[in-house]
Amino acid sequence: MLVVFGIIAIALVLFITEWLPIDVTAILIMVLLMVLGADGVVNATEISTAEGTSGFSSSATITVLAMLILSSGISQTGVVQILGRKMATFAGDDLDKQLLATIGISGPISGFINNTPVVAILVPVVSDIAHKGKTSPSKLLIPLSYASMFGGMLTLIGTSTNILASDVSARLSTEYPELHQFSMFEFTKLGIVVLVVGSIYLMTIGHRLLPERVPVEEDYVQEYAIEEYLTEVVVDEDSPIVGTTVADAIDHVEFDADILQVVRDDEEFIEPIAQKTIREGDLLRLRADRDTVQQFVDRGTLTLAGNPRTDEELEPDEVADRTLVEIVVPRGSFLVGESLETSTFRQRYDATVLAFRSRGETVRDHMEERRIRVGDTLLVQAAPDSIDRLSQNDDFIVAHEPEEPDYRTEKIPHAAAIMAGVVGFVAVPWGTVGTTLAGLTGVAALESMSALSLPIMVTALAGVVAMVATGVLKPTEIYDAVEWDVIFLLAGIIPLGIALEQTGGADLLGSLVATTGTYLPALGVLWVFYLATGLITGVISNNASVVLMLPVAVQTADQIGANPFAFVLAVTFAASTAFLTPVGYQTNLFVYGPGGYKFTDFVRVGAPLQLLLSIVTVLGINFFWGL
Repeated sequence: MLVVFGIIAIALVLFITEWLPIDVTAILIMVLLMVLGADGVVNATEISTAEGTSGFSSSATITVLAMLILSSGISQTGVVQILGRKMATFAGDDLDKQLLATIGISGPISGFINNTPVVAILVPVVSDIAHKGKTSPSKLLIPLSYASMFGGMLTLIGTSTNILASDVSARLSTEYPELHQFSMFEFTKLGIVVLVVGSIYLMTIGHRLLPERVPVEEDYVQEYAIEEYLTEVVVDEDSPIVGTTVADAIDHVEFDADILQVVRDDEEFIEPIAQKTIREGDLLRLRADRDTVQQFVDRGTLTLAGNPRTDEELEPDEVADRTLVEIVVPRGSFLVGESLETSTFRQRYDATVLAFRSRGETVRDHMEERRIRVGDTLLVQAAPDSIDRLSQNDDFIVAHEPEEPDYRTEKIPHAAAIMAGVVGFVAVPWGTVGTTLAGLTGVAALESMSALSLPIMVTALAGVVAMVATGVLKPTEIYDAVEWDVIFLLAGIIPLGIALEQTGGADLLGSLVATTGTYLPALGVLWVFYLATGLITGVISNNASVVLMLPVAVQTADQIGANPFAFVLAVTFAASTAFLTPVGYQTNLFVYGPGGYKFTDFVRVGAPLQLLLSIVTVLGINFFWGL
């Protein structure tokens, strides 16, 4: 038991500090459990090799994998983006309508498509709604993330946390008959209550607590405060960089500077300019700090000309499309864990990073060596065709929609029918249907239709096959659609929950928490579990918090004589609605940078919401399922 607690402590430290990527931390946990559980070593964790790798064969892991592919298929058709454009037309420049449209689209859709890709798809749509409607994106992006969490609790497939919780509940049902695997619409009635209450909060109180971090009149140069890092210089006649290419010039001068543009005879050149030869009299727009610029002047290499102060000065007049955009780094991007230098980002995409936001900090100098993390937002300058390439790449979320997106709109009916089948074959009560048909036709054999009841894992995998067969997805796209770090995270932490149960750790923790039953009624203990899970999810992943908290919650319920299923639901809802920090839930990370938020913004808006929904959810569980 102590060994397992030690592994949990190591896991918590690594999850919070992010010294290792979360999926690597999960694999480390799995390895430690197996090594310390081997008969010939210590046999301290009671985890065999088969149990240690059981996360890979878990129905939860396979179901999440399939749902990620299905969500990608839906996004390829452009149906979510089309709905987003319709909501933009409805919203106009009225903030209340903008909020209603944002919440009204992201919430319900997140019940049937994994809420993480929903937010990834809608970030550029909502950003454009804000800018066109003269509203700060800061007023809409946190509501977008929170509404997707509300929607994720409408059905079993709304979020990976629900699927994992269902799997853990099914495993614990061998010891606790009150537990069972969740049905498709097991908690929809409470999910609707949470969606309605949360939406009312965001539209009446929440948005008033949000500051306008991003100016209404968007100007990236001022927003990122990079004016002092942007300089215009003229190439002198005897400069050593005359006759060299831009790429060689950057290497030649040997200091931290980027050549963003070359202006020659009133013609402006932006990326790709690496192979453009520099001539005497060229005006170069640089990203460099003051000391670097002074080195230029002191060496007699260049003559200071001025400073670009606005976006317009960095975007050539002859180029109709934008050349400055923000891109968000999602999970699974090749940039995660890399620096701009080691990733060769500029060379790959003919794009220059002017600054970036990381966990609320704006980084403007010495960027090349900084490690990129999930949720970081890069301010990029590139030619329009390079921006189009970035927007079509799953490694990035470009915070503005392309002018002519390439969607498979003709496949929308196929994708909709497939998703309806995935949900329908799980939701239909086949036993009741069979009994009814048997009574109507007199064919008793029809009662055996109950055997046709299909688990979500089977229908989701069938849906993947159907999407490829109908052309909604290309065969090679199914591998790119999977967020492999999420899959490895699930596979790694599932054995930790098993170890916690088998060593008696869950019993011990459950007994300790159950002592609060001496002072609190069962409803109060349930509320404590909700709050505790919400706090833990704020610093580690939502999936990890479910694995750790569910066994303890069930043990506590057993100790105080309460309904274990009520405690399972409380933990599931709390883990899927983590509002307090930007790092506890991936959708929060997606909006962190584009909204220009600070860490405290999530606490300011999320804390009252978390408290409100803790009361609503606990009372709802007691009303619908009883304690």
